[in-house]
Amino acid sequence: MPRKLEILLKGGHVIDPANELDGVCDVGILDGRIARVEEDIATSDADRVVDVSNLVVAPGLLDIHVHTYHTRVHKPGNLVGSLNADAHFLKEGVTTCVDTGTAGAEEFEHFRRTVIDSAKIRMYAYVNIAAPGMGAPEQVVANLDPKQAAATAAAHDDVCVGIKTAHYWVNDPFDDEHPPWASVDASVEAGELAMMPVMVDFWPRPPARSYPDLILEHLRPGDIHTHVFARQFPVIDANGDVYDYMREARNRGIHFDLGHGAASFWFRAAMPAIADRFPPDSISTDLHMGNINGHVHSMLDTMSKCLAMGMPLQEVIYRSTVTPARAIRRPELGTLTPGSEADVAVLGVLAGNFYYRDCGWACIEGEHRLECALTLRAGEVVWDRHGMTCPHLNEIPESQEYWDVPQEKGFTPVPRLWRTDA
Repeated sequence: MPRKLEILLKGGHVIDPANELDGVCDVGILDGRIARVEEDIATSDADRVVDVSNLVVAPGLLDIHVHTYHTRVHKPGNLVGSLNADAHFLKEGVTTCVDTGTAGAEEFEHFRRTVIDSAKIRMYAYVNIAAPGMGAPEQVVANLDPKQAAATAAAHDDVCVGIKTAHYWVNDPFDDEHPPWASVDASVEAGELAMMPVMVDFWPRPPARSYPDLILEHLRPGDIHTHVFARQFPVIDANGDVYDYMREARNRGIHFDLGHGAASFWFRAAMPAIADRFPPDSISTDLHMGNINGHVHSMLDTMSKCLAMGMPLQEVIYRSTVTPARAIRRPELGTLTPGSEADVAVLGVLAGNFYYRDCGWACIEGEHRLECALTLRAGEVVWDRHGMTCPHLNEIPESQEYWDVPQEKGFTPVPRLWRTDA
């Protein structure tokens, strides 16, 4: 007799773009993996049935631009502002995140040992082209070491997904010690050596360093430009039409990431681009402690802004699961394919009058807001907003204890989520 499913998500609207699923379906989970995705799975086939009707069941979300190295080796001049990924992302349905270059080659092993390897969320990272890491060291060309970055990326290729360049020489005049393309070109060289993509956080300064030159001449197919709708980028012309070079770059394989951030998302660029059929290739937040209470808030808030700008829900989920998984070369993620790890986001689509702001404090209205009701990471419930997986108090016999309080844990209660007969 087949083993019973451990969890059955019953009656939800499954949106799984990787498998072209968009309709009411049941999702069964066993041994931390997706076991069955079918129209009507019998409740008798599962130990625990969770009613998710009127909710959206999607693959766990991927946020490929965040900062999570919160235990950084503190060095003078280094930027320290990362957040605890487990505390902030799992409750938003994000089951995979990517730290974008907080650590350089000199810090990466420490980052992995103190954060990545102990996180419940699946965490990847880009290694910063500046060996000492993000912050002031990014302005010193001697720190931009392609061979050291590539060697570090290769040594940690199970968690490292590429090379990151950011913040290089945005104000002062270029000179012999600070050539315009030093950081970008060093990163691409490191990407070539490591056979990995590059993510670029960039400030155009034409004519010496123009945006079209970045995406048409310096980057390779598969490389990622983040913050695409920041105000410094000439994405749309005076008529609100997307420039031809943007489409040319996309056709040659450049990946355009949203990367909201504290100052890098503007409706005046994003809305005309989306209306002209140029959405971001992926949706991401650039969340860190400096902006989480500011314009960005969360992955779901950023996705809700995309809904408000006219992107259909199915496309918003597609660009928060499938496309970021491809960008980091992990196509097995962002899907509910049977056999895949059971990373699931159960979302409510709230209807009402909502307002969303961009980085310039401009607001637009929206009719919907996304809220995470339930998150499963590798089949384990890690967020349950409404207690959906818990038995109702009235269902538990008065004679039965429903808290486990191990002596070694003092008085911290541990609820029995799945069974009430133990």
